[in-house]
Parts: sequence; structure tokens; C-alpha cells
Amino acid sequence: MNAFWNFFQTLLGLSLQPKDLTFVQISLRGIIIFLATLIMVRLGSKRSLARRTPFDAILLVILAAVLSRAINGSAPFLATIGGGAVLVALHRLFALLAFHSHSFGILVKGKPDVIVRDGQRDFRTMRRNHVSTHDLEEDMRLNAHLDEVAQVRLACLERSGEISFIKK
Repeated sequence: MNAFWNFFQTLLGLSLQPKDLTFVQISLRGIIIFLATLIMVRLGSKRSLARRTPFDAILLVILAAVLSRAINGSAPFLATIGGGAVLVALHRLFALLAFHSHSFGILVKGKPDVIVRDGQRDFRTMRRNHVSTHDLEEDMRLNAHLDEVAQVRLACLERSGEISFIKK
């Protein structure tokens, strides 16, 4: 077992300084991190890649930042993979809590804002969410296939940042 660990340590350069890692060692680390990340994200949730909420994006950004350190050797390899797994587990736990608690869901994911009601824009809500009239009109054309705000019964800026429309 000790011989296997020594081989693994040499193969990945686990005892080397980042500047001493070879191309092959960095490449092997990258392959292992890629596979480990794929497993973590698949075990974590399909939604972290499918949905574009800040809650999900934060996981992906932090996970990428943490795991990249294992590839370039600036952090311990196995401990960094473990830290990434903890982040995915925390994300899953928060998603589960948000599912069971509406108020916790609002806390971590936010809530949708109504920006059009019965054809009338709510400029204060649009301003607070940095949605310009041009943004609204573009999304109306692309998503609702409408060209007049008067044709909209309800438009909500969703937690994902997308605008949903209900036609009159």
C-alpha cells in the first residue's frame, strides 16, 4: 500500500512546490479534478448547472476557484477535493432547506419582482432591479412574442434574472 501511495504521490507531484510541477503532473491533476467535479456536481444537483440563480452561480464560481488550486498545486490536492465536496453538500443542504422553508428560500434565493401589471410598468421596481425599458421590450419580443407592454397582464423579474410574461 505504501508503494502505491508513493507512486501516486510522485505521479501527481503531491510533495512538490507549484513551480516544480511538470506538464504531465498538472495535466493528470486537471483530469482528476475534472472527474471529481463532474461526480460532485452530478451528486449535488442537476439544477446547479441548469438554473442561473445567484445561489447556484455562487457554488460554481467558488467550486471552480477552490478546485483550480488543486490543479496548480497551490493547495493540498486531496484536502481541496474534500473542500469542494463540502461546498457541494452545503449547496444541497441549503437547497433542501429552501424547499422546506419558504422564508429560507427567499433569504438564499431571493423572490420574484413584478415589473409590469395590467400593461403598466413599475418603474421603481425596474430601477431597483436595473431593468431598463429597452431590456423589458427586448425580453417581451424574444420570450413572449409581444411588441406592446399593453398586451402584458403580468411580467415578473424571476429569481434567475429572467423576465417571465403572462399575456392578457
